[in-house]
Parts: sequence; C-alpha cells; structure tokens
Amino acid sequence: MSIKVIASNRKARHDYSITDTWEAGLSLKGTEVKSLRQGKANLSDGWVDIEQGEAFLKEVHISPYSHGNRENHAEKRVRKLLLHKKEIIKMERSVYEKGYALVPLKFYFKNGKIKVEIGLGKGKKHYDKRETKKKQDANRDIQRALRRS
Repeated sequence: MSIKVIASNRKARHDYSITDTWEAGLSLKGTEVKSLRQGKANLSDGWVDIEQGEAFLKEVHISPYSHGNRENHAEKRVRKLLLHKKEIIKMERSVYEKGYALVPLKFYFKNGKIKVEIGLGKGKKHYDKRETKKKQDANRDIQRALRRS
C-alpha cells in the first residue's frame, strides 16, 4: 500500500484540536487529477459541508492544469466526497450537536487513487495554541538533550 502525499493542511492542526479522522474518495474531473499529480493544491481555506445526506469539499484550491484547454476546471469548485452513509451520519451528528468542524487535512495518492483525509476538530483558543507551542518546544529540548548525551 503506497501512499504519496500531494498537499497537507498544516494550519488545520494548529487551529483545531483534531479528535477523529476519515479517509474519503473524491469526485474529480480529469484536469483536476492531472493538476494534483503536479502537486498544485491548497487546502488551507477548505472545509467539509454536509447537505442532504452527502458530503462536499468546499473552498479547496486546485490550480488549473497547465496544458488544459477551455475544458479546464474551476479552481475552487465544490467537490463531492465519496463516503459511506454511516460515516456521513456520524460526521453530521458531531458537527451539529457538539460544535465541531470538518476540515480537510491532506490530499494523497493511495494505490493510484486520490484520497482526502478529513479531520473532526474543535477550534482552539489563543491560549490553547500557546500551550501547544510550549509543549512542542519542551519536547524538542528534551530530544536535543537526549541526542547530546
């Protein structure tokens, strides 16, 4: 099982505390796939929305394919996510009952197919972000000390 990461959303892990993740397929056009093979995607502004029992990926930027013609895709079009009904229901309950958000974490190739990892996260407050940064710095200092000795 070979996995090649195309693009990741590092900002999501900084802004949200991710509690659960799902892997979903995407309904894409041919020029979008070719553009993703070139690694031209940006997930930082994207989110997942559930409408009428279906999940959609919104505001994710996939650059137009360089050799595409007039049939090229729109950069920020809405893309349907391919998920099981039970997964969509679980996501929908979490979002509406608990106040969580669904954010895309990364695009990757898995066995020749493009997948997106979706995270269920609760927004961090400013002091939570500082606390996370302090823990990362402390762990980094510990690792440095261990390497030196």
